[in-house]
Amino acid sequence: MEPEPETPLHFERSRMATPAVLELTKENFVSAIDGHPFAVVDFWAPWCGPCRAFAPTFAAAAERHPDVRFAKVNTEEQQELAAHFHIRSIPTLMIFRENIIVFAQAGALSASALDQVLGAAKGLDMDTVRREAATPEDAAKPAT
Repeated sequence: MEPEPETPLHFERSRMATPAVLELTKENFVSAIDGHPFAVVDFWAPWCGPCRAFAPTFAAAAERHPDVRFAKVNTEEQQELAAHFHIRSIPTLMIFRENIIVFAQAGALSASALDQVLGAAKGLDMDTVRREAATPEDAAKPAT
């Protein structure tokens, strides 16, 4: 009998992800999120109990919303990404619409709360969001 092949190290890193949930790194973050109309990112860590408890809720939402990009960032392995987004508590959920962060909140959500947040984010008028996100200098410029 042949010995079983060793489990690749990647398994440990990706065990919190499912096929519907993309694992993000500093190498693939921009290509995975930029230009995607709607992305939900869960910042987590393997040692975090609430993160592990939230993982099935996040994965189930990904299955229910195939039009939305669901992704996870392991803050232990991707410390630069966590620092870039000023992650201080985990889990932290961020929602990007057209490259704009429209929601950011620390703490695990229930399935119904996550669905409410996703529904609210989907319902946003992005023209209004872009106007509100414009810097004061941009808002003061006359239209040409």
